[in-house]
Amino acid sequence: MKKSGLILLLLMTFHLSAQEHKDNRGYIVKTGDEAPLFEATLANGETFRLKDYRGKVVMLQFTASWCGVCRKEMPHIEKEIWQKHKDNGLVVIGIDRDEPLETVKKFAKETGISYPLALDPGAKIFSLYAEKKAGITRNVLIDPQGKIVFLTRLFNPEEFQALVQKIDQLMQQQ
Repeated sequence: MKKSGLILLLLMTFHLSAQEHKDNRGYIVKTGDEAPLFEATLANGETFRLKDYRGKVVMLQFTASWCGVCRKEMPHIEKEIWQKHKDNGLVVIGIDRDEPLETVKKFAKETGISYPLALDPGAKIFSLYAEKKAGITRNVLIDPQGKIVFLTRLFNPEEFQALVQKIDQLMQQQ
């Protein structure tokens, strides 16, 4: 093998390894997986069961009031995703990691969001999707068949726009 070919092969291997590492951000699920089912109590007292939303596009946003990046991302979710598609059947649920009801209600008010927040005592729902000690914010997009089709971690504007585009595409198919 020529030296230039070997260098190219090494660069490609490094790029693929970096890409795999980039995608391994504490998730224990991956795109293509069936979304783990769960039941949660929403801040308004209603029960949310993921299985009840089969046939719809669902976005789970894992969040908490103490997370500065979450607070930065949530107004974008509200404006660019929720307000845009809520009347078309998109389901967006914020899943608040291990905080009491009053904190969750205050958090929703402070961030100005109108999409529902669910309680996640002990981070039990979170641990179905990511390593329990992994950080937030993260979003999980689930297609109408119940498959995970997009995962985000932190708030990267380019990744967020790719998420928005994927939601737009899925909602056009509804």
